[in-house]
Amino acid sequence: MKGKHTQTLAVIPAVHKAGRTIYISGNRFGEKGIRFAFVPFMECRHSVWSMRHAVRGTVDINGQEYSFQNALGYWEGDRGKSFPKRYIWTQCCFPEGSLMLSVADIPMAGSYFTGIIGFVLWKGKEYRIATYLGARVVQIQNKIVRIIQGSLELEVRLLKASNRPLKAPKDGDMMRTIHESAACRVYYRFCVRTGTHFCFETDRASFEYEYV
Repeated sequence: MKGKHTQTLAVIPAVHKAGRTIYISGNRFGEKGIRFAFVPFMECRHSVWSMRHAVRGTVDINGQEYSFQNALGYWEGDRGKSFPKRYIWTQCCFPEGSLMLSVADIPMAGSYFTGIIGFVLWKGKEYRIATYLGARVVQIQNKIVRIIQGSLELEVRLLKASNRPLKAPKDGDMMRTIHESAACRVYYRFCVRTGTHFCFETDRASFEYEYV
């Protein structure tokens, strides 16, 4: 179907299963991915299927063909009846690494608590950041987020957004409009006890800031 209402579909033909493992162009991760659910009745559940993999192929959008050769990909998903009332989410693939961070208000027993999930993949080593591992927010304002977990510290700053409206669920219906920057300028800094692992700005990051 062509024209104004053409839907976008991205296909990765190189996916196959071997036992309980999935491979995408030589990159490996569990068949069930990594899923986050703080409590059974959470309104939204987040899954990360791949932090980093190779992408090859083409996508047709409104008659315009886009080709991907030796590109990098990231694969995640959400399911549930509502997005969190307030949240931030960011993701970026970069040389020798990849990261994802989400901070959200999680409803529980008539109140809310701040839930944190995230990964940093750096030079083949994975660092997992989560509320259940002791992660806590030390700053979240003016589109700046700083997380500390033991000897780890992750800071992200949205420097220049490229917001586009996107429909999101609310009480089971696609009634809410959020704003996503699929490609925008972001600053990242990641430190461990031994020092700074990386500190850089990029215009190839994705960001959603619904924390107002």
